[in-house]
Amino acid sequence: MQFNFKNLNFNFLKNKFVYPITLSICFIAIFGFGIWIGSEKVAYCAQQPNTINFSLFWDAYNELKKDFVNPEKIDNQKILYGAIEGMTKSLEDPYTEFFSPIEAKKFQDDLAGSFEGIGAEIGIKNDILTIIAPLKNSPAEKSGLKSGDAITKINGDSTNGMSTNDAVNIIRGKRGTAVTLTIYREEWEDTKDISITRDTIVIPAMDWKIIENDIAYIQIYQFGGSLSSDFMKASKEILNSNAKKIILDLRNNPGGYLETAQDLAGYFIKPDQIVVIENFGDKKEPEIYKTDGDYSLGKYPIVVLINEGSASASEILAGALRDNRNIKLIGEKSYGKGSVQEVVDLRGGSFIKITIAEWLTPNKNSISEVGLEPDVKIEITEEDAKDKKDTQLQKALEIIKDLK
Repeated sequence: MQFNFKNLNFNFLKNKFVYPITLSICFIAIFGFGIWIGSEKVAYCAQQPNTINFSLFWDAYNELKKDFVNPEKIDNQKILYGAIEGMTKSLEDPYTEFFSPIEAKKFQDDLAGSFEGIGAEIGIKNDILTIIAPLKNSPAEKSGLKSGDAITKINGDSTNGMSTNDAVNIIRGKRGTAVTLTIYREEWEDTKDISITRDTIVIPAMDWKIIENDIAYIQIYQFGGSLSSDFMKASKEILNSNAKKIILDLRNNPGGYLETAQDLAGYFIKPDQIVVIENFGDKKEPEIYKTDGDYSLGKYPIVVLINEGSASASEILAGALRDNRNIKLIGEKSYGKGSVQEVVDLRGGSFIKITIAEWLTPNKNSISEVGLEPDVKIEITEEDAKDKKDTQLQKALEIIKDLK
């Protein structure tokens, strides 16, 4: 999940959040004002170039108010939220979304690292609802869901045209209850129904351990929560251990905060080197983010594992390591979530998330919709997964043993 937080009331949402166009705020302001002054008034923007006449909206609203068979079902607040949601959907950008107060609360719970559901990051890819990554030790992972799985139905209802936000609201639920996802995978001849029992999802930040006597194997699960402090502690432990090399595993990592990825890059890349470039197109000059760390782990040979579930912040870190130090990426092509969202707080506890830019690697290669191609491509087959055989990690071990 790539954001730029602005005027947001959530204290923990003060960073740029990396995950995948801005309309005039005049629309939202005048629409809200129109609701306030009364349904019988006609609100519109002054007829100047590139403005919108809202009289059509109010004509439709007044007809509903006058003739709808069940007037008690007319809820002005829901109409307002629905209109704004429709406005964001019209942009056909899966990462530009409106969040009602209830949805905003769920979003807050996600970033806090604990919620009830199946534990899978989902998104829209090629207009299809897709699993970005099942989270570590989650019901989604245990049920066999994989990065790249297409969700064609939820509880028997088609997901065609369904937004990520709507899908999350259906899939999310109380611990102990079940949801059925109809999944299509490229190597399957037909779809399969997978029933998953929801649970409390607690997302760990990272783990690390020594393998093969002298290799520090670091797994990063998300770029949020306590990762910065946890990694600082881990780095000291690694420096005091017998580790001589590092494998950094970013597989099935759906992303998180840009600042956290920038922070971690400082352990591996010399100070004042480019981590990522925020490209705004013709709107304004690009913004460049650089390392500002102690380079304490820079002496270690390192390889990085990626797959289809590596998205946003994990792609930024992997791209920075490759472009700055020619570090090899091993595994499968990453997800390609390289757009930047700005989250703007709206009244009543809602907010709007707007795509404003795209991320470029230090060598100015776009991540958005493209992803990162691995230097060494290794797939984990269905048979490998059944046998719990990690061929990607095996290849990483084979390569790193030859590095000096």
